[in-house]
Amino acid sequence: MWILILSELLVFSAFFVLFAWQRSLDPTLFNAGQMQLDPVLGGVNTLLLLTSGLFAALAVQAITLGDVLRCRRWLALTMLLGLAFCVVKLLEYAAKIAMGLTPETSNFFSYYYLLTAFHLAHVIFGLGLLALAYWKTSLQNLETSTAFWHMVDLIWVMLYPLLYLLR
Repeated sequence: MWILILSELLVFSAFFVLFAWQRSLDPTLFNAGQMQLDPVLGGVNTLLLLTSGLFAALAVQAITLGDVLRCRRWLALTMLLGLAFCVVKLLEYAAKIAMGLTPETSNFFSYYYLLTAFHLAHVIFGLGLLALAYWKTSLQNLETSTAFWHMVDLIWVMLYPLLYLLR
């Protein structure tokens, strides 16, 4: 799992560098694109993922204390917030597409959709890992799945300001 996490961090880092380079070539276009994003929705998604990360840590703590039921409750809440993240992101995509903002709109929106959809795919994969840990609850399964989940959190904590806030 650590090899997967490190390789995914390298891929996202390359995307971040590419985004920054492209932004430096046309800051006006990128600023105009950012102005069309909703930082409140991005902030809500940040809170959802960070809170889910806390709940994942509490699930690990519960299993280390031998409390499988409490562990599964925390895991269920973690997954619920992860699903809520997905719903908010899909609603945001729908709103942008309704406004005519697609990956073809501009270089900024190409990167916006690429980065956020790639991240969303990782959220969905992470939810699958958490579901497996829920089904086969053990400390090892929990530590493995929550390590990936925390990586997903970390990536979003970098994506949110990069896409929504930094001008």
